[in-house]
Amino acid sequence: MQTIFLGLGSNLGDRAGNLQAAVKALGPEVSILAESEVYETPPWGVEDQPGFLNMALKAETELTPLALRDHVKQIETELGRTPTYRWGPRVIDIDILLYGDAIVDVPNLVIPHPQLHKRAFVLLPLASIASEVVHPLLGYSVSELLRHVDTRGIVPFEGG
Repeated sequence: MQTIFLGLGSNLGDRAGNLQAAVKALGPEVSILAESEVYETPPWGVEDQPGFLNMALKAETELTPLALRDHVKQIETELGRTPTYRWGPRVIDIDILLYGDAIVDVPNLVIPHPQLHKRAFVLLPLASIASEVVHPLLGYSVSELLRHVDTRGIVPFEGG
């Protein structure tokens, strides 16, 4: 079993429902150990789109990194994600943030996630369930990385 961390986001349709459907769809291949709270976050990269809901998961899996990527991409498709443009709106996005201490750099898969340390919308939820986990390339804990990003505009989601 390998401990992994996933980041989930949604900004189209029933955003909270989309996140919960994704969490449910991950099993049995991925066993959820902890869920962060859900945060309302402004769009990143492309700002002219609806706001996101984001959360992080701590989980275990026996899937290899490539098999895990295929699994989460299949879930995204099944939940209605269709290709748009880079950083565009999406029904669901599931990113592999960390896969133990593994460093993977192959076509269509880079672990740790290459933007992890720059994204407050990922680091804030991740810090609530993995603050002391160390980024295997940068050597800083999630809580240390969080101190170097702007978290303004990110608030706990109140439902609705």
